[in-house]
Amino acid sequence: MRPRVVIVTEIISPYRIPLFNALARDPDIDLHVIFLAETDPSLRQWQIYKSEIGFSYQVLPSWRKRLGKHNILLNRGMTRALTAAEPHAIVCGGYNYLGFWQCLWWSRSHQVPFLLWSESNLQDLRRKTLVVESAKKEFLRRCAAFVVPGHSAREYLRAHHVNDENIFTAPNSVDNDLFAAAAASTRANAELYRTKFGLPIRYFLFAGRLVVEKGVFELLNAYAKLENRLRDQIGLVFVGEGPCRDLLRERAALISPGVVRFAGFVQRDDLARYYALADALILPTHSDTWGLVVNEAMACGLPIIVTEVAGCAADLVKTNWNGLLVPPEDVASLAKAMFTLASAPDRCQEMGLNSRELVSNFSAEHWASGIKSAAKRVARSDD
Repeated sequence: MRPRVVIVTEIISPYRIPLFNALARDPDIDLHVIFLAETDPSLRQWQIYKSEIGFSYQVLPSWRKRLGKHNILLNRGMTRALTAAEPHAIVCGGYNYLGFWQCLWWSRSHQVPFLLWSESNLQDLRRKTLVVESAKKEFLRRCAAFVVPGHSAREYLRAHHVNDENIFTAPNSVDNDLFAAAAASTRANAELYRTKFGLPIRYFLFAGRLVVEKGVFELLNAYAKLENRLRDQIGLVFVGEGPCRDLLRERAALISPGVVRFAGFVQRDDLARYYALADALILPTHSDTWGLVVNEAMACGLPIIVTEVAGCAADLVKTNWNGLLVPPEDVASLAKAMFTLASAPDRCQEMGLNSRELVSNFSAEHWASGIKSAAKRVARSDD
C-alpha cells in the first residue's frame, strides 16, 4: 500500500509547486498538501499559478495580522482536514504558526509519524526570545524525523542533538528547466529585452526584498567603491520591493559614474530575463535560511557572489569555480569580489556554465526523492 503523505505548509509559493508536482507523480507516494493560506500579501506579491498545480491540496480558512515584526496566522479546520486525509506520515513546514502546533498535537494523539521540514541554520541572526527558543526545542523533541535542504540545516539539527540517522536531505530546488529555457530565449533576443526593461549592457543583479537584512546597502556601497572605469562598464540592478527602496534610490543617485536601476517586483516569468542578461547574481544577505534566488540564477547560467551565512552557500557555491563567498556586512570584501568578476567577463561565462552543471543536482525530482525516503522510513502502515 502506498503511504499517504500529508505536507502542511504556509502558502502556495510558486517555487514549491514543481516540487509537490514531482512528489505527486511518484507512483509510490499518495500526496496531499494542506496550505495555511493562499499567500501573504503583506510580504509577497507572488502570482498564484493554480493552473500548474498537479497535486491534491486544500487551503484552510485563515485570519492574518501583522503586529510589528510578528506575523500572526490563525486557521480553522486543521483537525478536520487531517482526519479526512488519513495520513501515514505528516511533513510539516515549520513551527512558527499555531496551525503547525495543531498538526503536531493531532499527529501525537493519532500516533502518526511527524516530520519537520527544517531550513534553520546556525548563522541565522534573527533574535529569538527565551520563550521562542524553549518552544522550538520542545517542538524538535517531539518530531520523529527531519527533512533538510542541505549542509547548513543539517548542522543546525546536529547542534540541537538530533541523531544524524533521523535527518534526511531533500535539496532545495526550483524549476530548473523553466528558468533555463526562459534564459536561453532571452539571450537569443538580448537587445529586445534590454530595451524593454531598460537594462545596462552589463550589470550585477540583486533579487529579493529591499530590506537591511539582505545587505542591500552594503551592495550599493561596494558598487560605489569600484573604480570609475569599471562602473562605466557595468551597472547594478535591484529587482524587488521593500521599505529600503526610497533610501537606496537617494543614495544611488550620488554614485557617478555608474548606472543603478530599480526594477520593482518582478513575477517569476519575467525574472529569468533579468537573470539571463546579468553578469552575476549577488546575495549579500546578513542571514538567510537558504536563498532560492541563487538556485534560479544558477539555472540561468550565472556565477554567484553570496555571503557565507546564506543557507545555500555550503551546497551551491564553490569558490572560484562557480562563484565567490564573502563575509556578511563586509563592504571591502564584497567590492573585491565584484571587481574580480567585473574585470573578467570570460571567467563569468565559465563560472555560469559550472553553475548550470552543479544546480542540475538540485531538481524537483531530487527533492521529491528525499521526501519520499524520509516518509517511507517512518510512515505508519495500515497493513
